[in-house]
Amino acid sequence: MTRLVAFQRVVSQYLDIADFLVVYIEEAHPSDGWVSSDAPYQIPKHRCLEDRLRAAQLMLAQVPGSNVVVDSMDNSSNAAYGAYFERLYIVRDERVVYQGGRGPEGYQISELRDWLEQYRNDLANSQTSVLHV
Repeated sequence: MTRLVAFQRVVSQYLDIADFLVVYIEEAHPSDGWVSSDAPYQIPKHRCLEDRLRAAQLMLAQVPGSNVVVDSMDNSSNAAYGAYFERLYIVRDERVVYQGGRGPEGYQISELRDWLEQYRNDLANSQTSVLHV
């Protein structure tokens, strides 16, 4: 959650060219487990889907302009994308075109921003005008 401020800046900057989706996975530092001293919220380990949904509501408030969904209790999205603790992906035309490193060390919001900026430039350069005379 501590990186959501930077992520939110990217969302607001590139909302015109991309849709953003946050998948809330199992809590990395639950208050009744491996507690993080800098955690802004005290969220216990999710015991059921309703617990996970309640926790995701906190995230939803932090990322306006982005959709937030939750992983299943068997953590199938987390397993499929190797997302634990956090990870950035860009999916275009149903294909992964960017896979960031695993967080916290490999989570590089600057790489996401660079990719989106290049994509915006490519879009601007590929748009052609047709003049009918």
